[in-house]
Amino acid sequence: MTVLPSHPFGSEISSDDVIETLSKTAGWEDRYRTLIKWGKRLPSLDDNAKSSSVPIPGCESQVWLLHTEQNGVYHFTADSDARIVKGLLAVVLAASEGKSSQELSSFDFQSYFHQLGLLSHLSESRSNGLNAIVQFIKSL
Repeated sequence: MTVLPSHPFGSEISSDDVIETLSKTAGWEDRYRTLIKWGKRLPSLDDNAKSSSVPIPGCESQVWLLHTEQNGVYHFTADSDARIVKGLLAVVLAASEGKSSQELSSFDFQSYFHQLGLLSHLSESRSNGLNAIVQFIKSL
């Protein structure tokens, strides 16, 4: 069994916490800073973990996403070489960590991202990469 590095997203910081926190920000720059802060809370993966990661097609930045499944519940960790992408990964993990396959497939990520006001501020390539990450998670 693979042991993933722990992070606060999905346990200490839920998708509801993310929505609440970002709704209180003054604008996109504050949201951007918050995303980067959250990204710093994700553990950096070592080269061995990165090499066992499944590549995410459609991501312009390098993204490493690892998962395990125990008793029908999925656990994730992720890393990226881009600070903002690492923050976006934290937001995704807040909604994904510790969920069952059914919960993952039924979670409305587009609505979640809309509530966060993210999609209108991301480049097309970042939006495509974010959607590729979500599609990978939902495919589990």
